[in-house]
Amino acid sequence: MISPQFLLLIGCTISAASAADPVAHPNVVYIVTDDQRYDAMSCAGHPFLKTPHMDRLASEGANFVNAFVTTSLCSPSRASAISGLYAHTHGVISNFTEFPDDLPSLPKQLQAAGYETAYIGKWHMGEENDAPRPGFDYWASHKGQGKYFDNEFNINGQRVMLKGYYTQRITELAVNWLRRPHEKPFLLMIGHKAPHTPFTPEPKYEHLFDDIEIHYPASAFALEGKPEWVKERLITWHGIYGPLFGFREKFPDTRPEGEADFARMARAYFATIKSVDDSLGEILKTLEETGQLDRTIVVFTSDNGFLLGEYGMMDKRTMHEPSIRVPLLVRYPPMIKPGTVIKEMVLNIDTAPSLLDLCGAPPLPKTHGRSWRPLLEGKTEGWRKSWYYEYNYEKQFPYTPNVRGVRTERWKYVHYPTGDGSPDKHKAELYDLLNDPEERHNLIDDPRYQGVLEELKRELKRLQLETDAIPDRMPVDEGIKTELPEQSIR
Repeated sequence: MISPQFLLLIGCTISAASAADPVAHPNVVYIVTDDQRYDAMSCAGHPFLKTPHMDRLASEGANFVNAFVTTSLCSPSRASAISGLYAHTHGVISNFTEFPDDLPSLPKQLQAAGYETAYIGKWHMGEENDAPRPGFDYWASHKGQGKYFDNEFNINGQRVMLKGYYTQRITELAVNWLRRPHEKPFLLMIGHKAPHTPFTPEPKYEHLFDDIEIHYPASAFALEGKPEWVKERLITWHGIYGPLFGFREKFPDTRPEGEADFARMARAYFATIKSVDDSLGEILKTLEETGQLDRTIVVFTSDNGFLLGEYGMMDKRTMHEPSIRVPLLVRYPPMIKPGTVIKEMVLNIDTAPSLLDLCGAPPLPKTHGRSWRPLLEGKTEGWRKSWYYEYNYEKQFPYTPNVRGVRTERWKYVHYPTGDGSPDKHKAELYDLLNDPEERHNLIDDPRYQGVLEELKRELKRLQLETDAIPDRMPVDEGIKTELPEQSIR
């Protein structure tokens, strides 16, 4: 006869095992915005943008304050995040390139490990294809960029017109999916439109920052020593005297009054992020109400940064700090202490290796990135001290040349392998980030730093060899469009 005490002991053991299962294989909610600067959060010290739900992730989880992308362009960056590879290896080198169906990825790997997987929102890898992608059990996305209002979504193979503001619609889809019964651990990826151009706030936030005074940043005209291409782009789509993505009627506009158009554009950019923060709040609330919050790794990040007038620039693509730095917030109480701040340099190529590691799933067969789980455990020994950046010139957006560079904790060396014999136009850049964090003083010609320069050149070559980037292996996409869009730019 089995004693009641033995039955009680077995019951306790089963309960303990059941409670431990979600920790062994936690859920994942991965949220990616489009073109959000690293400092566009109040927890990053922004002077007027208030993001209480992003702040909650930072206060209850980890804030990676030195998070970067290896290519500052939407599609290549997204592909790097889910594959763990550089663009020259995964092949998604433009915003018109499909993610290869046969390439191993984070969603495929988790799906194979028994996870239920879903993608909702802006996929942004492939322009004309909205079909469900491999690796996802549930799919709700659309062709290309999408619009801030009224989009036709492909939901599991059926096209549905979703009227209304983009951020609200994908949040509703995500909340409804989360409220479904889930017998397996799940991965939910949410892709936002905001704050991508053309910056269009939700109506309730349209005038939120009207009273905020905004000027060109001080570095906008600190162009002495910069390459000539930086100065030339001032009046282009990617310069502050250019069209400002539809916010300026006259261009090039070098009048002092033109600053008002810049200010209007910047206010709209930040206002779109308010709706993203509201969306994050709804996701956290839903996870809490369904009892899944503390069993879920919540990741919030962006596919690249965005230049808002620094060095006279708009857009991304370049290797300057506002372009390559992104927010990265991660909440997961079983492993992350509240208020954790990670200062080590982490990259978007670390995303897939890290989440697979945390979920107890097999690693991808090959990655250039590495898991940042040890950093969460306080183990920093052996972490990277330098990393490689790459961007390839696009014919349809000719305002940024080829870029290859290396960033360390203190130094940045940027090389422009154009091969056109114009040393002034494409002069290299060297910055001491410790003493010049705003990158105002290009030290490339300063004889005092030639030793540092030579060391960084050697390090660049080492990193390229390490990532199979030598010889220059960035593929060429012959099928990309060449016309320039009329109202917005990618």
